[in-house]
Amino acid sequence: MKTYPYDAPIMSNDNRIATQMNIEYAKAKMPADLPRAERLMVEENIKQLLKAHNAVLVAHYYVDPFIQDLALATGGCVGDSLEMARFGQAHSAQTLVVAGVRFMGESAKILSMEKTVLMPDLEAECSLDLGCPADEFSAFCDAHPERTVVVYANTSAAVKARADWVVTSSVGIDIIRHLHTNGEKIIWGPDRHLGKYIAAETGTDMLLWQGSCLVHNEFKATELMQLKEEHPNAKVLVHPESPDSVVALADVVGSTSKLLQSTHEMDADTFIVATDLGILHEMQKRSPNKRFLAAPTAGESASCKSCAFCPWMAMNGLKGIEQCLTQRSGEV
Repeated sequence: MKTYPYDAPIMSNDNRIATQMNIEYAKAKMPADLPRAERLMVEENIKQLLKAHNAVLVAHYYVDPFIQDLALATGGCVGDSLEMARFGQAHSAQTLVVAGVRFMGESAKILSMEKTVLMPDLEAECSLDLGCPADEFSAFCDAHPERTVVVYANTSAAVKARADWVVTSSVGIDIIRHLHTNGEKIIWGPDRHLGKYIAAETGTDMLLWQGSCLVHNEFKATELMQLKEEHPNAKVLVHPESPDSVVALADVVGSTSKLLQSTHEMDADTFIVATDLGILHEMQKRSPNKRFLAAPTAGESASCKSCAFCPWMAMNGLKGIEQCLTQRSGEV
Protein backbone atom coordinates (compact mmCIF):
# COMPACT_ATOMS: atom_id res chain seq x y z
CA MET A 1 0.00 0.00 0.00
CA LYS A 2 1.15 3.50 -0.79
CA THR A 3 -0.82 6.47 0.43
CA TYR A 4 -0.15 10.17 0.17
CA PRO A 5 -1.69 11.75 3.23
CA TYR A 6 0.09 15.07 2.86
CA ASP A 7 0.14 15.71 -0.89
CA ALA A 8 -3.26 17.39 -0.99
CA PRO A 9 -3.52 21.06 -0.04
CA ILE A 10 -4.05 22.07 3.53
CA MET A 11 -6.58 24.83 4.07
CA SER A 12 -5.15 28.20 3.06
CA ASN A 13 -4.44 30.71 5.81
CA ASP A 14 -7.19 33.02 4.54
CA ASN A 15 -9.66 30.15 4.55
CA ARG A 16 -8.51 29.08 8.02
CA ILE A 17 -9.08 32.58 9.38
CA ALA A 18 -12.50 32.72 7.74
CA THR A 19 -13.41 29.36 9.24
CA GLN A 20 -12.35 30.46 12.72
CA MET A 21 -14.45 33.59 12.35
CA ASN A 22 -17.38 31.39 11.28
CA ILE A 23 -16.91 29.23 14.40
CA GLU A 24 -17.00 32.27 16.66
CA TYR A 25 -20.07 33.55 14.81
CA ALA A 26 -21.79 30.18 15.26
CA LYS A 27 -21.06 30.18 18.99
CA ALA A 28 -22.52 33.66 19.28
CA LYS A 29 -25.68 32.54 17.47
CA MET A 30 -26.37 29.51 19.65
CA PRO A 31 -29.91 30.00 20.96
CA ALA A 32 -30.35 30.33 24.70
CA ASP A 33 -32.22 27.63 26.58
CA LEU A 34 -35.92 28.42 26.82
CA PRO A 35 -37.75 28.37 30.14
CA ARG A 36 -39.81 25.18 30.41
CA ALA A 37 -43.20 26.86 29.99
CA GLU A 38 -42.06 28.76 26.90
CA ARG A 39 -40.40 25.67 25.44
CA LEU A 40 -43.58 23.62 25.78
CA MET A 41 -45.58 26.42 24.15
CA VAL A 42 -43.15 26.64 21.22
CA GLU A 43 -43.11 22.85 20.80
CA GLU A 44 -46.92 22.78 20.68
CA ASN A 45 -46.95 25.53 18.08
CA ILE A 46 -44.40 23.65 15.96
CA LYS A 47 -46.59 20.54 16.09
CA GLN A 48 -49.53 22.54 14.76
CA LEU A 49 -47.41 24.24 12.09
CA LEU A 50 -46.05 20.92 10.84
CA LYS A 51 -49.60 19.66 10.35
CA ALA A 52 -50.79 22.89 8.74
CA HIS A 53 -47.92 22.97 6.23
CA ASN A 54 -47.84 19.22 5.46
CA ALA A 55 -44.31 19.21 6.82
CA VAL A 56 -42.09 16.74 8.66
CA LEU A 57 -39.13 17.41 10.94
CA VAL A 58 -35.93 15.44 10.44
CA ALA A 59 -33.09 15.92 12.90
CA HIS A 60 -29.49 14.82 13.24
CA TYR A 61 -28.23 12.94 16.29
CA TYR A 62 -26.04 15.92 17.17
CA VAL A 63 -28.72 18.60 17.54
CA ASP A 64 -30.42 19.63 20.80
CA PRO A 65 -32.14 16.67 22.55
CA PHE A 66 -35.41 18.62 22.68
CA ILE A 67 -35.36 18.85 18.88
CA GLN A 68 -34.55 15.15 18.54
CA ASP A 69 -37.48 14.24 20.77
CA LEU A 70 -39.81 16.63 18.96
CA ALA A 71 -38.91 15.09 15.59
CA LEU A 72 -39.84 11.64 16.84
CA ALA A 73 -42.97 12.85 18.62
CA THR A 74 -44.30 14.39 15.40
CA GLY A 75 -43.65 11.43 13.12
CA GLY A 76 -40.27 12.61 11.85
CA CYS A 77 -36.91 10.98 12.30
CA VAL A 78 -33.56 11.28 14.04
CA GLY A 79 -30.62 9.91 12.10
CA ASP A 80 -27.41 10.56 10.27
CA SER A 81 -27.38 12.76 7.17
CA LEU A 82 -28.23 9.99 4.70
CA GLU A 83 -30.97 8.54 6.90
CA MET A 84 -32.47 12.02 7.20
CA ALA A 85 -32.46 12.52 3.43
CA ARG A 86 -33.88 9.08 2.69
CA PHE A 87 -36.62 9.51 5.28
CA GLY A 88 -37.60 12.83 3.74
CA GLN A 89 -37.67 11.30 0.28
CA ALA A 90 -39.94 8.44 1.37
CA HIS A 91 -42.27 10.56 3.51
CA SER A 92 -45.49 11.93 2.04
CA ALA A 93 -44.88 15.43 3.43
CA GLN A 94 -44.22 18.10 0.81
CA THR A 95 -42.08 20.21 3.15
CA LEU A 96 -39.01 18.91 4.96
CA VAL A 97 -37.62 20.80 7.94
CA VAL A 98 -34.00 19.73 8.34
CA ALA A 99 -32.38 20.33 11.73
CA GLY A 100 -28.69 19.90 11.07
CA VAL A 101 -26.02 21.67 9.06
CA ARG A 102 -26.33 23.05 5.57
CA PHE A 103 -24.90 20.13 3.60
CA MET A 104 -27.60 17.98 5.21
CA GLY A 105 -30.29 20.29 3.90
CA GLU A 106 -28.66 20.12 0.47
CA SER A 107 -28.55 16.31 0.63
CA ALA A 108 -32.25 16.21 1.51
CA LYS A 109 -32.99 18.50 -1.44
CA ILE A 110 -30.93 16.35 -3.83
CA LEU A 111 -33.12 13.34 -3.01
CA SER A 112 -36.35 15.36 -2.94
CA MET A 113 -36.05 18.01 -5.65
CA GLU A 114 -39.82 18.41 -5.90
CA LYS A 115 -40.19 19.16 -2.18
CA THR A 116 -39.61 22.33 -0.19
CA VAL A 117 -36.64 21.95 2.16
CA LEU A 118 -36.37 24.42 5.05
CA MET A 119 -33.67 24.83 7.68
CA PRO A 120 -33.83 26.68 11.00
CA ASP A 121 -30.59 28.47 10.09
CA LEU A 122 -28.92 28.31 6.69
CA GLU A 123 -25.74 29.69 8.26
CA ALA A 124 -25.22 26.42 10.15
CA GLU A 125 -22.04 25.27 8.42
CA CYS A 126 -19.60 22.36 8.79
CA SER A 127 -15.83 22.54 9.15
CA LEU A 128 -15.41 19.80 6.54
CA ASP A 129 -17.51 21.80 4.09
CA LEU A 130 -15.79 25.10 4.87
CA GLY A 131 -12.38 23.47 4.59
CA CYS A 132 -13.07 22.13 1.11
CA PRO A 133 -14.00 25.02 -1.20
CA ALA A 134 -15.40 23.66 -4.45
CA ASP A 135 -13.09 25.69 -6.69
CA GLU A 136 -9.92 24.66 -4.83
CA PHE A 137 -10.95 21.03 -4.64
CA SER A 138 -11.88 20.98 -8.32
CA ALA A 139 -8.49 22.43 -9.27
CA PHE A 140 -6.76 19.74 -7.23
CA CYS A 141 -8.80 17.05 -8.98
CA ASP A 142 -7.95 18.57 -12.36
CA ALA A 143 -4.26 18.28 -11.49
CA HIS A 144 -4.67 14.50 -11.08
CA PRO A 145 -7.03 13.50 -13.90
CA GLU A 146 -5.92 9.87 -13.76
CA ARG A 147 -7.51 9.42 -10.33
CA THR A 148 -11.10 8.59 -9.42
CA VAL A 149 -12.64 11.25 -7.18
CA VAL A 150 -14.47 10.00 -4.08
CA VAL A 151 -15.94 12.47 -1.60
CA TYR A 152 -17.49 12.06 1.80
CA ALA A 153 -21.17 12.97 2.14
CA ASN A 154 -20.15 15.79 4.52
CA THR A 155 -19.53 18.21 1.67
CA SER A 156 -21.38 20.86 -0.28
CA ALA A 157 -23.52 19.97 -3.27
CA ALA A 158 -20.91 21.69 -5.46
CA VAL A 159 -18.15 19.37 -4.22
CA LYS A 160 -20.40 16.35 -4.61
CA ALA A 161 -21.03 17.40 -8.21
CA ARG A 162 -17.28 17.28 -8.91
CA ALA A 163 -16.97 13.71 -7.60
CA ASP A 164 -17.27 10.34 -9.31
CA TRP A 165 -18.53 8.76 -6.09
CA VAL A 166 -20.16 10.12 -2.93
CA VAL A 167 -19.94 7.88 0.14
CA THR A 168 -20.88 7.82 3.80
CA SER A 169 -18.66 6.60 6.62
CA SER A 170 -20.69 3.38 6.75
CA VAL A 171 -20.07 2.38 3.11
CA GLY A 172 -16.77 4.15 2.38
CA ILE A 173 -14.59 1.10 3.00
CA ASP A 174 -16.68 -1.19 0.79
CA ILE A 175 -16.75 1.24 -2.13
CA ILE A 176 -13.06 2.13 -1.93
CA ARG A 177 -12.20 -1.58 -1.72
CA HIS A 178 -14.31 -2.19 -4.84
CA LEU A 179 -12.50 0.59 -6.71
CA HIS A 180 -9.13 -0.69 -5.48
CA THR A 181 -9.97 -4.17 -6.78
CA ASN A 182 -10.57 -2.57 -10.18
CA GLY A 183 -7.11 -1.00 -10.05
CA GLU A 184 -8.27 2.57 -9.52
CA LYS A 185 -6.27 5.20 -7.66
CA ILE A 186 -8.24 7.65 -5.58
CA ILE A 187 -8.55 11.29 -4.68
CA TRP A 188 -10.38 11.47 -1.35
CA GLY A 189 -11.99 14.47 0.24
CA PRO A 190 -12.39 16.14 2.55
CA ASP A 191 -11.70 14.39 5.88
CA ARG A 192 -8.08 13.30 6.12
CA HIS A 193 -8.62 11.10 9.19
CA LEU A 194 -11.44 9.12 7.62
CA GLY A 195 -9.47 8.88 4.39
CA LYS A 196 -6.37 7.62 6.19
CA TYR A 197 -8.45 5.03 8.04
CA ILE A 198 -10.03 3.77 4.82
CA ALA A 199 -6.67 3.69 3.03
CA ALA A 200 -5.19 1.59 5.82
CA GLU A 201 -8.16 -0.78 5.81
CA THR A 202 -8.19 -1.30 2.04
CA GLY A 203 -4.57 -0.81 0.94
CA THR A 204 -5.69 1.72 -1.66
CA ASP A 205 -3.47 4.40 -3.20
CA MET A 206 -5.24 7.56 -2.05
CA LEU A 207 -4.50 11.26 -2.22
CA LEU A 208 -6.14 12.82 0.83
CA TRP A 209 -7.53 16.32 0.97
CA GLN A 210 -6.44 17.79 4.29
CA GLY A 211 -9.79 18.61 5.89
CA SER A 212 -10.98 17.60 9.33
CA CYS A 213 -14.05 17.71 11.55
CA LEU A 214 -13.90 20.38 14.24
CA VAL A 215 -15.31 17.92 16.79
CA HIS A 216 -13.51 14.66 16.05
CA ASN A 217 -10.12 16.23 15.38
CA GLU A 218 -9.94 17.29 19.04
CA PHE A 219 -10.06 13.86 20.68
CA LYS A 220 -6.83 13.06 22.52
CA ALA A 221 -5.25 9.59 22.64
CA THR A 222 -3.19 10.18 25.79
CA GLU A 223 -6.18 11.36 27.78
CA LEU A 224 -8.38 8.61 26.31
CA MET A 225 -5.86 6.03 27.50
CA GLN A 226 -6.01 7.51 31.00
CA LEU A 227 -9.82 7.34 30.97
CA LYS A 228 -9.66 3.71 29.83
CA GLU A 229 -7.39 2.94 32.77
CA GLU A 230 -9.95 4.49 35.13
CA HIS A 231 -12.72 2.37 33.55
CA PRO A 232 -11.01 -0.87 32.49
CA ASN A 233 -14.27 -2.61 31.58
CA ALA A 234 -15.55 0.19 29.38
CA LYS A 235 -15.78 -0.27 25.63
CA VAL A 236 -14.46 2.55 23.45
CA LEU A 237 -16.57 3.70 20.50
CA VAL A 238 -14.82 5.94 17.96
CA HIS A 239 -15.98 7.67 14.82
CA PRO A 240 -13.35 7.29 12.05
CA GLU A 241 -13.18 11.08 11.58
CA SER A 242 -10.98 10.98 14.70
CA PRO A 243 -7.15 10.95 14.60
CA ASP A 244 -5.59 7.52 14.01
CA SER A 245 -4.05 7.48 17.50
CA VAL A 246 -7.60 7.63 18.91
CA VAL A 247 -8.96 5.09 16.41
CA ALA A 248 -6.20 2.69 17.50
CA LEU A 249 -7.70 2.59 21.02
CA ALA A 250 -11.23 1.75 19.86
CA ASP A 251 -13.22 -1.41 20.43
CA VAL A 252 -15.63 -0.28 17.70
CA VAL A 253 -14.92 2.13 14.85
CA GLY A 254 -17.84 3.26 12.74
CA SER A 255 -20.53 5.69 11.69
CA THR A 256 -22.97 7.22 14.14
CA SER A 257 -25.48 4.50 13.29
CA LYS A 258 -22.92 1.75 13.89
CA LEU A 259 -21.83 3.25 17.21
CA LEU A 260 -25.46 3.45 18.32
CA GLN A 261 -26.09 -0.13 17.33
CA SER A 262 -23.03 -1.28 19.25
CA THR A 263 -24.23 0.24 22.52
CA HIS A 264 -27.19 -2.10 22.84
CA GLU A 265 -25.62 -5.12 21.12
CA MET A 266 -22.37 -5.28 23.10
CA ASP A 267 -22.19 -6.98 26.47
CA ALA A 268 -20.86 -3.99 28.39
CA ASP A 269 -22.40 -1.55 30.83
CA THR A 270 -20.01 1.36 30.30
CA PHE A 271 -18.97 3.03 27.05
CA ILE A 272 -16.49 5.78 26.24
CA VAL A 273 -17.79 7.61 23.18
CA ALA A 274 -15.59 9.59 20.78
CA THR A 275 -18.04 11.55 18.71
CA ASP A 276 -20.29 14.57 19.19
CA LEU A 277 -21.89 14.71 22.64
CA GLY A 278 -25.33 15.02 21.04
CA ILE A 279 -25.42 11.31 20.32
CA LEU A 280 -25.34 10.44 24.04
CA HIS A 281 -29.02 11.39 24.27
CA GLU A 282 -30.08 8.66 21.87
CA MET A 283 -27.64 6.16 23.37
CA GLN A 284 -29.05 6.73 26.84
CA LYS A 285 -32.62 6.40 25.56
CA ARG A 286 -31.85 3.08 23.91
CA SER A 287 -29.86 1.72 26.85
CA PRO A 288 -31.08 3.50 29.99
CA ASN A 289 -29.24 1.14 32.34
CA LYS A 290 -25.86 1.71 30.75
CA ARG A 291 -23.30 4.43 31.39
CA PHE A 292 -21.90 6.66 28.66
CA LEU A 293 -18.75 8.73 29.07
CA ALA A 294 -17.62 11.40 26.63
CA ALA A 295 -14.13 10.78 25.25
CA PRO A 296 -11.72 13.51 26.37
CA THR A 297 -10.77 16.50 24.28
CA ALA A 298 -9.05 18.31 27.13
CA GLY A 299 -5.57 17.72 28.52
CA GLU A 300 -2.01 18.90 28.05
CA SER A 301 -2.23 18.44 24.29
CA ALA A 302 -5.68 19.98 23.88
CA SER A 303 -6.35 23.25 22.09
CA CYS A 304 -9.66 23.73 23.93
CA LYS A 305 -11.28 22.46 27.11
CA SER A 306 -14.40 20.86 25.67
CA CYS A 307 -14.79 20.58 21.93
CA ALA A 308 -16.95 17.49 21.64
CA PHE A 309 -19.88 19.40 20.24
CA CYS A 310 -20.47 21.17 16.94
CA PRO A 311 -21.27 24.89 17.30
CA TRP A 312 -23.11 24.88 13.98
CA MET A 313 -25.34 22.00 15.09
CA ALA A 314 -26.03 24.01 18.23
CA MET A 315 -27.40 26.86 16.08
CA ASN A 316 -30.52 24.77 15.54
CA GLY A 317 -33.14 25.88 18.04
CA LEU A 318 -36.85 25.43 18.59
CA LYS A 319 -37.46 29.11 17.83
CA GLY A 320 -35.64 28.71 14.54
CA ILE A 321 -37.84 25.77 13.58
CA GLU A 322 -40.93 27.76 14.48
CA GLN A 323 -39.71 30.72 12.43
CA CYS A 324 -38.86 28.76 9.29
CA LEU A 325 -42.36 27.27 9.32
CA THR A 326 -44.18 30.53 9.96
CA GLN A 327 -42.08 32.66 7.59
CA ARG A 328 -41.10 29.92 5.11
CA SER A 329 -37.52 31.05 5.61
CA GLY A 330 -34.28 29.12 5.34
CA GLU A 331 -35.19 27.42 2.07
CA VAL A 332 -32.51 25.24 0.46
